[in-house]
Amino acid sequence: MIVRIEYAAESLGLLQSVYAKYSPDYPFEYTFTDESFRKKLVDEKVLGIISASFTVLTIFISCLGLFGLAAFSAVQRTKEIGIRKILGASVGRIIYLLSIDFLKLVIIAFLVAFPVSWWLMNDWLEHFFYKVSIEWWIFPAAGLSAILIALITISTQAIKAAIANPVKSLRTE
Repeated sequence: MIVRIEYAAESLGLLQSVYAKYSPDYPFEYTFTDESFRKKLVDEKVLGIISASFTVLTIFISCLGLFGLAAFSAVQRTKEIGIRKILGASVGRIIYLLSIDFLKLVIIAFLVAFPVSWWLMNDWLEHFFYKVSIEWWIFPAAGLSAILIALITISTQAIKAAIANPVKSLRTE
């Protein structure tokens, strides 16, 4: 039963006596609506904190992996980069050459993740009483953020490889 009361102390005593009169076999238990909403809000806030923590951890681990792959790729292509520099390739062109393969992978990952995340978010938001729709710009913003993070991670190794002395890399040939 849901009852709206104005003065809790007086009204609860009256409600308890009426309840005991008509249903003496069951105990009188009550909760306030604002307390139950507060509990739900706390659960959502805890879920938000946990999700944010794991998101930061996931981004950090993926950046470490991307950094390792970029370093490995730069080492494997050292001679190619040296030859390109000797033939007149600019630093920007070499950075582009090293970065484009990784950016293609990030874009493919975004295209796979976009519909899955949209579906999961819509399914999660459907369980709330007040419906909220997902704005369209959230997904392109997330994709651009992923590309930017990947570029920052890759650019350290790409710049390092692009400004290296080509003579050192070709000396062993």
